[in-house]
Amino acid sequence: MNPFWGEVIGTMILVLLGNGVVAGVNLKKTFSNGAGWVVITIAWGLGVTLGIYAVGNFSEAHLNPAVTLGMAMMGTFSWGDVPGYILAQIIGGILGAIIVYFHYLPHWKMTEEPATKLGVFVTGPAIPHAVGNLLSEIIGTFFLIIGLLTIGANDFADGLNPLAVGLLIVAIGMSLGGTTGYAINPARDLGPRIAHFILPIPGKGPSNWKYAPVPIIGPFIGAGLAAVFYRAVYLGEVTIAFWIMLILLTVTLFIAKKIDKRRSIQQ
Repeated sequence: MNPFWGEVIGTMILVLLGNGVVAGVNLKKTFSNGAGWVVITIAWGLGVTLGIYAVGNFSEAHLNPAVTLGMAMMGTFSWGDVPGYILAQIIGGILGAIIVYFHYLPHWKMTEEPATKLGVFVTGPAIPHAVGNLLSEIIGTFFLIIGLLTIGANDFADGLNPLAVGLLIVAIGMSLGGTTGYAINPARDLGPRIAHFILPIPGKGPSNWKYAPVPIIGPFIGAGLAAVFYRAVYLGEVTIAFWIMLILLTVTLFIAKKIDKRRSIQQ
């Protein structure tokens, strides 16, 4: 297996198990209906762990475009491989979501609310607020990348790193996920959103493309900030990228603030 297909399969497993637990908890007439947030966060962590175990010998097992960007900015991953990895991860996200659709095939008709069906596939804000939603994704992804880098800096017995990464995902989900559903992974949101858009889901509503930039832009900024922060604080390497990321963060939040202001006027 080459690295491209490793990222496809690993991300597919991640989304299959992660979106699968959301379907089981939220769709009607499943035995796990109503199991709650704790079950969701644990299953997402296990999904990441198992995805890494499945393909870690064939690719870098990033399974997340934000991780790929962060590692490239750290200088530990080739920029030339970034586009292929990201494409593979998005394809994996689409495939994983399609498998979830078929697995729960009779349950879509039993679930009336279009928003519940959409929530199986994608993230969304508990309170729509452009600045707050972006910050949630930025902060969550920042600590994801810092966590990965610090886990990687420690020595573990062979095979234990994926377990540590899975626990990191569980911790982020439980502590920081309640605001936006903690995408912290553009492929985990964009891939399933595309699947939701194309699949013949009974009674589905729109795919909420208006919100789609948040779980893409936020994680990328969070990953970039984490990389330059780690290099500056942990390694003593302050590069021009550090200042570029701070400027990008400022400009992005300024634009988000303008969007919030326009929404408040329209309301």
